[in-house]
Amino acid sequence: MTTGGLPSGVRKAELVAALSLATDLGLGLPEEHVLRQTVIARRLARLAGLSAAQQDAVFYTSLLAWVGCVADSHEMAHWFGDDRRLRAESYAVDKAGLPMLRFLVEQVGRDAGPARRLTAIGRFLVAGGVAEAMGSMITHCRTTADIAERLGLPDDIGRALGQAFERWDGRGVPGRLRAAAIDPVIRVVHVADDTEQHHRAGGVGAATAMLRSRRGTEFDPDLVDLVCAHADEVFDGLDAVSAWQSVLDDGSPAESPALTEDELTDALRVFGDYADLKAPCFLGHSAAVAALAADAAGRMGLPDADVTLVERAALVHDLGVHGVSSGVWDKPGPLSAGEWERVRMHPYLTERTLARVPQLAELGTLAALHHERLDGSGYPRGLRADAMPITARVLAAAVRYRTAVEPRPHRPAAEPAAAQTLLRADAAAGRLDGEAVNAVLAAAGHRVRRRPALPAGLSPREAQVLGLVARGLSNRAIAAELSLAPRTVGSHVEHVYTKIGVSTRGAAAMFAMRHGLVGDPVQG
Repeated sequence: MTTGGLPSGVRKAELVAALSLATDLGLGLPEEHVLRQTVIARRLARLAGLSAAQQDAVFYTSLLAWVGCVADSHEMAHWFGDDRRLRAESYAVDKAGLPMLRFLVEQVGRDAGPARRLTAIGRFLVAGGVAEAMGSMITHCRTTADIAERLGLPDDIGRALGQAFERWDGRGVPGRLRAAAIDPVIRVVHVADDTEQHHRAGGVGAATAMLRSRRGTEFDPDLVDLVCAHADEVFDGLDAVSAWQSVLDDGSPAESPALTEDELTDALRVFGDYADLKAPCFLGHSAAVAALAADAAGRMGLPDADVTLVERAALVHDLGVHGVSSGVWDKPGPLSAGEWERVRMHPYLTERTLARVPQLAELGTLAALHHERLDGSGYPRGLRADAMPITARVLAAAVRYRTAVEPRPHRPAAEPAAAQTLLRADAAAGRLDGEAVNAVLAAAGHRVRRRPALPAGLSPREAQVLGLVARGLSNRAIAAELSLAPRTVGSHVEHVYTKIGVSTRGAAAMFAMRHGLVGDPVQG
């Protein structure tokens, strides 16, 4: 008997709130920034007299507004090194004109020596770095709206999210709207976002001073006046209460019944794609691990509930990668001790992201074990065999296999035969469970992929080019990979972008993952 239509016990509001904790990681801000922002936004929406429906939209729009920030992490790391630091420090400036340009230039090559930094700044100014940085905001909006759609949220929330970087003075991105033409829901969120960060850092005085300095430029002047006039009400108890409880108990919209089991799995699939956006080399990783792990668990005869548990844990196992700079994930050489220590923490960050929702806590606990090893040589906790259930052993073997056959900046992808040898060696050395390894290898060797039709009218060659573009390859690199002329590749890329309705790599990557077009990397 299937349980797909039965309620999972997880509400959509809880799920989106949990995702906001991963967003905090990507923003480089303290935990609960987005939740505290949402408390402020809901209070401001009431003060502004927004309708009940608009107040409900504020809830979801605030929680999701910055979820797409990771879509441009690869590009931001290319210019600025640490994408998380860049986002965190951007709250100090009015993000337009000369102040924003000055801020961006100050961030370029910040960790390099003087000569290398001057060279990097010159390239940034001459080679289109400013346009790329600003254009990445469009990617952010498209990615966020896509996630909202896949989570089944109303169209009006998607429209508001698409205006996340518009400004009251019309100098935002893409700059098509200004003043009252901007959705009032996102105007409230704009104010709440920066207000929370300045309030956290300097209290009510710092928050209101910032708002007054950007009144009528970045922010709706009427909303600024409301916050300043009702500061006691807006900030009441913000530091003394759990933002999680305040948002869900006090501020969440009237909920429909809990998600069904199938709806929950579909939503967690969105979480996996979101995790994989952190770096081009990760694209499709979570979904591939989930398919492999679920197949292997079924082959081992595990109960249906455990197969589902393994699949779901695999979908979300890498949410914690957002707590590590893309400059680390994209690094082609050896990691420093500090960088490696941060990498070792990402499974723990996954666990903490999911721990707030009781029905997701078990998933987080299992997901956090994906790099543990039976002999205690894994991370983050160095657990041994007696602390690893069979579900964790299957997940660890599936992650090991899929990671091996995927390219990383510091190494090429392994051929399937080489990956099999790696897993066999790990099993022989007592690092991975032998039965789990056998099941994963059997599942990897017997998968058949058939795609009846490609979306958006893409040809097979265009779908192949899209997958490589999504992984961050340049036109020249794609041409070499597919034995095509660079001009032909450029034509393919132009046609692909037109057909799928995007203009940036990040948006193309989200489309590719959504439609299962990432596939396995092309072997050289």
